[in-house]
Amino acid sequence: MQNFKIPGDIVFGENALSHLTTLKGNKAMIVTGGSSMKKFGFLDQARKYLEDSDFTVEIFDGVEENPSVETILKGKEAMLQFEPDWIIAIGGGSPMDAAKIMWAMYEHPEVTFEYLGYGENFPKLRNKARLVCIPSTSGTASEITSTGVVTDTKNHVKYPISSPEIVPDIAIIDPILPSKMPKHITANTGMDVLTHASEAITSTGASDYTDALAIQAIKLVFKYLPIAYNEPDNIEAREKMHNASAMAGMAFASASLGISHSLAHKIGGMFGITHGLANAILLPYVTQFNRKSTDKVDWIERELGIEDFPNAIKELNKKLNIPLSFKDTEGFGLEDNKKFYEELKNMSVNAQDDPCTLTNPRETNPEILALIYKHAYNGEDITE
Repeated sequence: MQNFKIPGDIVFGENALSHLTTLKGNKAMIVTGGSSMKKFGFLDQARKYLEDSDFTVEIFDGVEENPSVETILKGKEAMLQFEPDWIIAIGGGSPMDAAKIMWAMYEHPEVTFEYLGYGENFPKLRNKARLVCIPSTSGTASEITSTGVVTDTKNHVKYPISSPEIVPDIAIIDPILPSKMPKHITANTGMDVLTHASEAITSTGASDYTDALAIQAIKLVFKYLPIAYNEPDNIEAREKMHNASAMAGMAFASASLGISHSLAHKIGGMFGITHGLANAILLPYVTQFNRKSTDKVDWIERELGIEDFPNAIKELNKKLNIPLSFKDTEGFGLEDNKKFYEELKNMSVNAQDDPCTLTNPRETNPEILALIYKHAYNGEDITE
């Protein structure tokens, strides 16, 4: 028996942000990264909508790109002091992920971070507050999903925490917000959407429900991501990508993912490479590896009318100025061949233990994952 869990309400389209005026309550805490949402006026707009509905509003900002355990604990304390009955997360995946875990710890101050990592033990929420998520990027789908990723900065490890309890109550998907994304973030988050949809389809947990959403998301990405990248103010393209992100999120939230995400989590935790960029580089090679054990890649090719899905991903990466190998990235230390190979075994062992590996269509072990890392590092196709 399978389960398909999504937010109670999904509000989408231009000016969907105004849905905040319909909320009923007394106190709302806005959780955000801060800079871009403030710069473009979205933070003030969200605050005004809430205050116009008689909410007392407090802002918790400064959530970093990969939210840390320390930030989560600060947010927990801020919520315990303020006692909100609505938590409003606005921004990229990081503030949404952070808000989910802060929320759980606000409602259950006694639980530890380690305890939350075990989904079957996750405590019941909505005793004190409910959650609204408003994405500013079209990629993470955290507004839809049951997962929050937190980084242990001391040990350089990312921990995905998952439970149906942290699926937001309301997702507000307004295409005006992502229209302000820089080009490289549009590219990286868009490729994260493609990875979510592709891995949801090939996952061993896939179903008719998830396949329908995921294949449409893939079609939207190939058609509209290059337009959104080259024409940032094209609201139609922004809306289609925002919808594709949410649809892919609904798919993988139920079907789970695969080793692209397992590998991206660990190389991201070790080198700080952004999640969407890591997935964009990994996906062609992982797809080449996985197609030996699933006919779903052939199905994707038939649906798209193409002959080689891994090559189509690479061509899309080229259009978005995304490198085809880790060694060609800049700013993460991956240019250093020696450093990469020093960390290779540890990353591969940790990736094998990642929850996303459980639903990968082809069996793996740390040695196999190390080989995939090597192919993605050097930009070499996988033929076996």
